Amino acid sequence: MNWREIYNQKICSIEELLKGIKSGSVITTAVIPMTPQTFFANLHRVPEDVRDLQVFTILNPNTYEFFFNKENEGRFMNNCWFYGRGDRAAVESGLKTVSYVPNNSHQAIADLVNSRNIDYYVGTASPMDEHGYLTLSCSAFIEKDLIRAAKKVVLEVNPAAPRTFGDAPIHISEIDHLIEVNHDIPKETIIPPTEVEEKMGAFVAELIEDGSTIQMGIGGVPYAVSKFLLDKKDLGVHTEMLTEAMYELYQAGVITNRKKTLYPGKFICAFVFGTQKLYDFVNNNPSVFVMSGSFTNDPYVLGKNSKMISLNAALMVDLTGQVCSEAIGTRHYSGTGGQLDTHRGAVQSSINGLGGKGIIALRSTAKDGAVSKIVPVLPLGSPITVPRQDVDYVVSEYGIAHLRGRTAAERTRAMIAIAHPDHREELKKEARSMGLI
Repeated sequence: MNWREIYNQKICSIEELLKGIKSGSVITTAVIPMTPQTFFANLHRVPEDVRDLQVFTILNPNTYEFFFNKENEGRFMNNCWFYGRGDRAAVESGLKTVSYVPNNSHQAIADLVNSRNIDYYVGTASPMDEHGYLTLSCSAFIEKDLIRAAKKVVLEVNPAAPRTFGDAPIHISEIDHLIEVNHDIPKETIIPPTEVEEKMGAFVAELIEDGSTIQMGIGGVPYAVSKFLLDKKDLGVHTEMLTEAMYELYQAGVITNRKKTLYPGKFICAFVFGTQKLYDFVNNNPSVFVMSGSFTNDPYVLGKNSKMISLNAALMVDLTGQVCSEAIGTRHYSGTGGQLDTHRGAVQSSINGLGGKGIIALRSTAKDGAVSKIVPVLPLGSPITVPRQDVDYVVSEYGIAHLRGRTAAERTRAMIAIAHPDHREELKKEARSMGLI
């Protein structure tokens, strides 16, 4: 079979693709950094009579005209599983072109498929090999499941996209249209952790034992934690996002993946996001498996890992342990993502006798110390990202509160103990008025 000939037959221009899109189409797309940038940059150019296009995105890195132009209200709706910078900017500017899709990552695609038919999947891939295989590169998080469900599969083929293993390979026979592009893929901007984040990192590191399997998200705290893990031995990785911090711990000999229960010797992740250094590391690297989030984030899968550690950040936590990580009241900021999935998975590891720990980290204050992020009750309209009955450990720069199995009174005292000293008396007063202590 001449795979190159078949590949050439599937190449089309962006103009040809746009002409075929009909009103009411449901279009699903890839996760940062595999966002189909050429497609998004041109999507607003569909024929003028096309309306009600439902576009599903996750962690959109930029603003694009299809959702960042008031004239496109009614023509396009950018439905987000997790807000990125561009989505937040559109909502904050008053545009009615963005809506959030509540979800837990491991079941997001199953929920979508049960609610509607999917007309298109549009993503990014690495170039084809001699056997007719491209790869979905830095993300198979939602991509492979969407490809199975979509009527038409469109891939932007980009030589800058690393070639990866796991669920990432896709055969040319599974693809309907190819658009050849050549541009950089999105990269993470690494911001050094603050002094407060380093204090939090030191406390988190106390909870991580030799031989643990770790899941850590994006932001200053995970990078701060990594600085305090340099004396640990034989850590492993089973994570939603493979990060620069994990790569650096691997280079330092801390991460070996030898002691993992599942896939020993392998990095298991749903997507990769970092600098070019990280992308070069995962390129053609058989020790990195990029897998579907329906597997990586399944709490029952995670719970099979020995000493499974899940570290996630929060915006606010109330005195009894209710965690809000995605909004401030009714002002939506990000999404649930895999936070509840991975936290529950780590707790399941503990329940299974394997020593897991679910950790929620937050700064004790905001607005230069004026506002406590440990609150008596969450603001009206705040979504609960991790219910209090699921919460295990909460860490601030003032210490560690272990809440699982504790009474409301015990939780309240533990949370006040890790609040900023300037806010503790007021929190005690509020707790008494609420009958918590």
